[in-house]
Amino acid sequence: MKKSFRATVCVAALMVSSASVSFAADEVNIYSYRQPFLIEPLLEAFTKETGILTNLIFANKGLETRIKAEGEYSPADLLLSTDVGRLQAAAQQGIAQPVVSDTLKANIPAHFRDGDNQWFGLTSRARVVYASKERVEQDSITYEELSDPKWQGRICTRSGQHDYTIGLIASMIVHHGAEETKTWLEGVKANLARRPTGNDRAQVKAVYAGECDIALGNTYYMGKMQTNDKEPEQKQWAESVRILFPNSDGRGTHVNISGMLLTKHAPNRESAVKLMEFLSSEEAQQIYAEGNFEYPVKEGVQPSELVMSWGSFTPDSVELSKIADARKEASELVDIVDFDAGAN
Repeated sequence: MKKSFRATVCVAALMVSSASVSFAADEVNIYSYRQPFLIEPLLEAFTKETGILTNLIFANKGLETRIKAEGEYSPADLLLSTDVGRLQAAAQQGIAQPVVSDTLKANIPAHFRDGDNQWFGLTSRARVVYASKERVEQDSITYEELSDPKWQGRICTRSGQHDYTIGLIASMIVHHGAEETKTWLEGVKANLARRPTGNDRAQVKAVYAGECDIALGNTYYMGKMQTNDKEPEQKQWAESVRILFPNSDGRGTHVNISGMLLTKHAPNRESAVKLMEFLSSEEAQQIYAEGNFEYPVKEGVQPSELVMSWGSFTPDSVELSKIADARKEASELVDIVDFDAGAN
């Protein structure tokens, strides 16, 4: 018996891509942490190519819990996520199933997919330093250097418990161990210009306003600011900084991913796997690159011209699964050093 797909959801938490969701012989039901406007062009291209329809539910949180609670009656076929930690956690909760696909294996490098084939990366983004063009002369930096007292009162960042920050701290644990990372985190905290607050764009705004000289953020936010015609003041923020790719001359700049997994009880498994393979294809990867200012994971697909204008860098090649495994310890360190209280 075909499982029903309920489009009535809690308005406060979830948004459905259309007022009503109709069934077809071939379809894929998607729960997504990626905002609809970012992925709808990809879904439209998939439907045009295959005739398979897609139904989309978006939320900021709670999708893994929802899928688990729905159990074998869940209508969800795919989960799209914005962070490897969420993908790994979802797999550990038992809501994913492995996908053995020669296409996915060929299109997605090994360090961007789970060793047990339970999740797959689709795009990558680098965690970089936004540096004031006026007040920062150096043109290279390392993450380790952020704890140097020369940056005292000069660093802005978002909450230590945000997924992006946790990912960076987890990467430091993988490279240096927990004890050394704790010391490093204490040093970064001492160098904060203010308590961690706001999103990545807010950090660039703070540099523009002179509240700090450097800030941590993801690369794609630069593209969003540079092309924001609705809020042109963001173009001014972006113009005030330049991107430094930490550790690019050494072990590499920390990267995270957006990605996907096939749910354990996917009612439309065959169509869902076709969508997964399409999202890893050159066509879809190019759409990602041009529309989202992210780096394609498929080798040979170039970033957009705007993204390439920021410069090249060496990405950290450590397996993302190792970083995901260190996230719990990273979160504990944030609390231990009371990072979000800011500098004393």
